[in-house]
Amino acid sequence: MAYFAGLDVSLNLTSICVVDASGEIIRELKVPSEAEDLVAALRPLAADLERVGLEAGPLSQHIYSALTEAQLPVVCVEARHMAQVLRAQTMNKTDRNDARGLAQMMRVGLFKPVHIKSDRSQRLNVLLQARKVLKSKFLDIEADLRGLLKNFGLKVGKVTPKAFEERIRELAAFDAFVAEVVEPMLIARNAMRRQYDELHGILLRVVQDDPVCRRLMTMPGVGAVVAMNFRVAIDVPSRFNRSRTVGAHLGLTPKRYQSGEVDWTGRISKAGDAMMRASLFEAAQVLMTRVAKPSALRSWAMRLAKRRGRKKAVVALARKMGVILHRMWADGTDFRWAAQEA
Repeated sequence: MAYFAGLDVSLNLTSICVVDASGEIIRELKVPSEAEDLVAALRPLAADLERVGLEAGPLSQHIYSALTEAQLPVVCVEARHMAQVLRAQTMNKTDRNDARGLAQMMRVGLFKPVHIKSDRSQRLNVLLQARKVLKSKFLDIEADLRGLLKNFGLKVGKVTPKAFEERIRELAAFDAFVAEVVEPMLIARNAMRRQYDELHGILLRVVQDDPVCRRLMTMPGVGAVVAMNFRVAIDVPSRFNRSRTVGAHLGLTPKRYQSGEVDWTGRISKAGDAMMRASLFEAAQVLMTRVAKPSALRSWAMRLAKRRGRKKAVVALARKMGVILHRMWADGTDFRWAAQEA
């Protein structure tokens, strides 16, 4: 008999529910959220298991890899879709009910699978996230220092990153106490900036040795960071049947609501990878403002800006760049400066 299992994974414990083909509950239990414990709990039923479902989350990649290695038919499902389905099944949200609902979803096939990224992409994502954290923290310190000195009517103004420390000390010198308080913040800022530079150097070395990233960088406006972000976000280009769906995947297409006589199109959905979406937006701005060499892509964006406005043109260009980057990767071709089709 075919069995279907649902796993509601939390940080410490995982609720497991196993149902048969008719929907009857065969087994329910809670085990620690460790890969070996989950494998041990499901192994006695492995011969009859048709699908094992778990929700996408912080632990899902690790657990998915372990269950796959144990030759269990595991499926990682889209969290937002699962939440809507579970809300329709019961008013009481508990780990036990979530596991039951997930098992029933596996039984009837009512789920949206999520792509689990490759081991290389997961490792590169650690680099990108760590670099982002350090950058945001030392920029926060710089902004706070500017704000603190404004309380005394002191304005830092436009300074280079190297001259920032000297400028802050110069302004804070009016008061010995303020200068003493500011000094530890400058030391922390310098330490984080040095470590950020270390991570950025690692990123540049990885990109230099990665043929995919080097190909993506043939597009104007796309640098090492954007290329790395795109490589990690897409992971496997063949998972998209059409390049145009990449725009929707990255949240760069408008939302639509249609019901009866109501039909409106709103702003972009902002779904998917926020860091990748921000990177494409920055790349689009660079292409429109800093790239001097003419191209069909930039000309298209400038014409659109005249008709619809600059902000909409930048968003549209970011979407188009994502579509073209995917096609470049899938076809193994460099950017063509002549007419481009997306």
